[in-house]
Amino acid sequence: MNNCVMKEGDLFCLTGPSGDMSGGSEEGYGLYTRDTRFLSEMELKVNGEPPLLLSSHLDRSYYTKLRLMNQTKDVGAMEIVRERYIHKGSLHEQITVTNFFPDARPADIDMLFGADFQDMFLVRRYRTGEVGHISQTSYDQEAITLQYSGKDGMERFIHIQWDSEPAEVKEDGHVRFYRILQPRESISIHFMITPEWETLNKPSLPPFADGLAALTTSYWAWTEDTMTVETDHPAFQRVFSRSVQDLKMLLSDYGYGEMPTAGLPWFAAPFGRDSLITSLYMLMLQPKVSQATLRTLAAWQGTQYNATRDEQPGKIMHEMRFGELVATGQSPFGPYFGTVDATPLFLVVLAEYVKWTGDLELVKELTPAVSKALAWIDENSGQYGGFLSYHQEAEQGFPNQGWKDSPNCIVHPSGELASSPIALSEVQGYVYYAKWQLAAIYDRLGDAKLGERLRQEARQLQEQFEARYWMEDEQYYAIALERDRNPVHSVTSNPGHLLFCELPGTGRAAKVAERLGAPDMNGGFGIRTMSTDADGYYPMSYHNGSVWPHDNGFILLGLSRIGNEAGAVQLIDSLLEASRSFADARFPELFCGYANEGEGVVPYPTTCSPQAWSAAVSIVIAQTALGLFPDALSRAIKLNPALPDGMNRLKIERIPIGEGHLSIEVQRLTTNDDLHVNVLSNTTGYAVEVGKGR
Repeated sequence: MNNCVMKEGDLFCLTGPSGDMSGGSEEGYGLYTRDTRFLSEMELKVNGEPPLLLSSHLDRSYYTKLRLMNQTKDVGAMEIVRERYIHKGSLHEQITVTNFFPDARPADIDMLFGADFQDMFLVRRYRTGEVGHISQTSYDQEAITLQYSGKDGMERFIHIQWDSEPAEVKEDGHVRFYRILQPRESISIHFMITPEWETLNKPSLPPFADGLAALTTSYWAWTEDTMTVETDHPAFQRVFSRSVQDLKMLLSDYGYGEMPTAGLPWFAAPFGRDSLITSLYMLMLQPKVSQATLRTLAAWQGTQYNATRDEQPGKIMHEMRFGELVATGQSPFGPYFGTVDATPLFLVVLAEYVKWTGDLELVKELTPAVSKALAWIDENSGQYGGFLSYHQEAEQGFPNQGWKDSPNCIVHPSGELASSPIALSEVQGYVYYAKWQLAAIYDRLGDAKLGERLRQEARQLQEQFEARYWMEDEQYYAIALERDRNPVHSVTSNPGHLLFCELPGTGRAAKVAERLGAPDMNGGFGIRTMSTDADGYYPMSYHNGSVWPHDNGFILLGLSRIGNEAGAVQLIDSLLEASRSFADARFPELFCGYANEGEGVVPYPTTCSPQAWSAAVSIVIAQTALGLFPDALSRAIKLNPALPDGMNRLKIERIPIGEGHLSIEVQRLTTNDDLHVNVLSNTTGYAVEVGKGR
C-alpha cells in the first residue's frame, strides 16, 4: 500500500501506510510547513505492539481513515481506527480502539512523538548546513511542547495536546493511555499537533468532528463554485472527481490569493513553471487561480543580476523556499530563478486568462511586470541569434532549465549531451504565442504601437524557427539548438507544445501530430518524452522515454486547437487507459514509457503524487473532449467536440467564461456515430460556434 499524504494550506503530512512517522526513515515521514519538518516521529503501539494494517480509505483528499488490528492468536482482537485531517494550521488525529474479544481486556495505547525541525533539503539529503537546536521542552498531563532556536534567528515550536487523561507522559515523547474495555467498548483519543513560528500560541482543542465537518463543507463549496462533469465513461469520471479534490488541496495563499503549489510531498511550494502550467490547465475550472498565480509571481519577479540564484531583472522565478537553509543563505532557493520557460509562460497564461475572462484590468495592473518580462526575453534572445536560450551560471543550480531539467535530457542521437547555451523548441513557441496574443490585447488597450511591434517580433521568430529547427529527414522539429546554433537531432515530445502555440504552418503541424501519434512516441499509455527509435531512449528514465501527463496536456490542447480530432481522441484514450492502473485515481508526476501490452502501467519509482499539473490534465481532457476555445476579446466561443472511445455522453455545467457560465451536453448518436451538441445554458453573452466534431 502507498504512503499517506495530505495537505491543507501551508501544512502537509507524510506517513507510512499504517499512519506512523518513523524517526530517521528514508521516506522523510513527518509534518511539514514552509519547508521545515516539525514533527518527525509519531508511532502508535497498542498493548506493546504496532497494529497490523487492514485497510486504507483515502478517497477524500483531505481525510484519511485507516483500519488496523492487534495481531493475536485468541478468538478476538483489538480494532484500531486512525482518522486524520488538517485544519486551521493543525494536524488532527483520532485514535479509536474497540475491544472485539468476548471478555474485558486492557487497552494500553502508547503514542510516541518526536520533533527534529529539519530543513526539507536536509531531510532529503540534498544539502548540508549549519542549523540550530532544540532549546526548550515541556511535558505535562495535557500537552508536549518543544522549542527550536534556528540559525536564522527564528524560534519554531511544536505543540501536541490530547483530550483524554493519560496514564503517563514521559520526557522521551511517549504519551500512554490505559483503559480496561468491556466487550464492544471503545475509547477515542483526539490529538492535535500544531506547528508555530516565532511565538507559541496554544490553541484550544475542539471536538474532532467539528474540524472534519468544516473541511467537508469547504470542499463542497469548492465543488459548487467550479464546473461539474457527468459522463458515462467511468475511468474519466473517476479521475476528474479526484483531480478536482486534489487541486483544491494543493492550493496555498502567499499573499495574493490561492495559487497551485507543485505537488506532494516535496514540492508544496510556489513554483514558476509548474504553478503557471497548472493555472493554464485550470482556466476552464477556476480562472481566479490564474489571477492569483500571476500576481504572486509578479511580486517575486527578478530585480537584479545575481548569479548565485540565476536571477536577472524581469525574470520569473523557478521556485521559492522558506526553510532555515534559505533564510541563512546556505541555499539559493529564496527564490531561485533557474528556469528559461517560466517568463514566457507567465505571458502565455496572462494572455489565455484574458481569452477566458476578458479581464483587461489585470493586464493593466501587471503591465510593468509584462514590460520587464518582455525585456528579459529580448535580452536573452538577442545575444543568442534571436532564440531565447539558457546558460547555467549558478554553481548550485540546474544544468538544464526547461521543464526537462535533468543533466542528460538534452541529448543528441549519438548520446552526446548538447552544449550550452541551449534554445529549447517549446520555449520559442511560448515566446511566439505570448507576443502574438499580447499584440491583440494591447491593440484593445489602445497601445497599437506596442501591439504592432510584438506582432512583427512574433512573425520574425516564426520565420527563423522554421528555418533552423525543422529536421527534413525526420519531418519533425528538433528539441533544441545548442551552442553552435545547430539542431539537437533527437525526436522528443517537446515540439508537441508548438501545436498549442500555433507556431507551425498547417502542413508541418499535421506532420508533428502524425509523428506524435506513431508507435515510437505513443505506446498506448500516452506520448513518451523521447522516441523509442532514439539511442538515448530508455523507458525507466526521468526525461528520456518516460510519460509525463502534463506534457501530454499541452499536446492535447494543441491537437484540439489545430482541429486534429482523431489525434486528440487517440491521446485521450491512451491517457484514460493509463489511468486504470492508478488505484488512487491520480495521474502521477510521470510513469515509465513501456508500451501497453495488457499488463498496465509500470510506475516510476520515485514519482510525486498528487502533482498539480498532472491532476489538472483531467481538466484538459474535458476541454479537449468539448474542443472548447473561448475568446473574450472577440466575444466568441468555439466548440469542436471529440469524445474518446467508450464515451457516449458528456455533460459539463457551469464553465466560467467572461462574466457568465456555459453548460454543454454532448451525445454520440449511435446510428451514425455523429455527435449532437446541446447548449444547455449560456449566460456569457458570447456567440457559440459548433463544429461537426468527431
